Amino acid sequence: MKYVNYPGTDKQVSVVGFGGLRFGLDKTDEENADMILYAYDKGINYFDTAPGYCDDRSEKIFGIAFRKLLAEGKTDFYVSTKSKPKMCPTKELAIASVKRSLEIMGIPKIHFYHVWCIRKMEHYELSMAKGGQYEGLKWCQEQGLIDHLCFSSHQPGEEVVQVLDAHTFTGVTMGINLLNFPYRWKGVEYAYQKGYGVVAMNPLCGGTIPAHEKELAFLAEPGETVTQAALRFNIASPEITISLIGFSRKSDIDEACEMADHAVPFQTSDLERIKEKFHGATKEICTGCGYCRVCPKGINIPAYMLLYNEKQMFHKTEEEMIDMVYGLEYYNYSANTKGRAGDCIKCRKCEQECTQHLGIVRRLEEIAGWESQTEDTVTV
Repeated sequence: MKYVNYPGTDKQVSVVGFGGLRFGLDKTDEENADMILYAYDKGINYFDTAPGYCDDRSEKIFGIAFRKLLAEGKTDFYVSTKSKPKMCPTKELAIASVKRSLEIMGIPKIHFYHVWCIRKMEHYELSMAKGGQYEGLKWCQEQGLIDHLCFSSHQPGEEVVQVLDAHTFTGVTMGINLLNFPYRWKGVEYAYQKGYGVVAMNPLCGGTIPAHEKELAFLAEPGETVTQAALRFNIASPEITISLIGFSRKSDIDEACEMADHAVPFQTSDLERIKEKFHGATKEICTGCGYCRVCPKGINIPAYMLLYNEKQMFHKTEEEMIDMVYGLEYYNYSANTKGRAGDCIKCRKCEQECTQHLGIVRRLEEIAGWESQTEDTVTV
């Protein structure tokens, strides 16, 4: 495993971090915790989680692993967790959230605590309000409950720069991958140049990258899969301090650790070629984060938006999209939903939550048109 200094701190962190959003919910907490312990034994020492992840099981799973490590006298690992400004709008609620995470995970302190899911500047401003979240987190820091304050962002690069320029945080966690990097790379480069830590999450773009090995083959080197190329992009980029990966198998951990030792960064010419290939379409890609799953009509919006990626990224025709809606290969996109695209009432709650700022309502209207063109209907 390769280690680097997290800028602005005295901590040597593994370039591969364990992301706690992808635990198998069909496994027991103890089985999932065993994955964490295996990753620790392989050299991974940065572990990221949040309240609510994995049906609110993620922090509990980490707690099982951390208690075992501490019982063995092992303290050489770093913990990252988070809270949202809207969930903790007061100093008191922010403090309570920190203490709850500490209790659940059984640890004396949180090394990197994030103001979570800043999607626009008003979220940052809410966290900084007098008597608000940031004041509570600073109090926790003064009490030794937190080492470093960071923020988790789903903003375009220009807004990431604005937040960094306020000099209130040590680092930033962002969704960065081989497809969407042009959208946020300005923020990545600025953070790197100014001495802030950069943690990259969502390296496989919500599963979009491995689902399109054939179409995205041009991204990979000979003998390399597209998935491996995407992981290499994040892990080997010198601008990225830590690459978070959600592991489902021990073999995935082995592959990531091996890559950390030998991965070669993409050349500037390679990145320019990728930008040219997609002509700015990567700004409009759904990453499958799931935050938009708030529809009062029960529409599985993340599934529909991943389906729309087919048009956005690969310029499918209307006829191809109509065929795809109920095609066997992509049936899962539209079948697992209580409401259909045409049931949208345009409340725009989904758009308010979207981390990519997508025009979801307009897209649902298009998809509803595709669905109406088929004679078959799916019982939901």
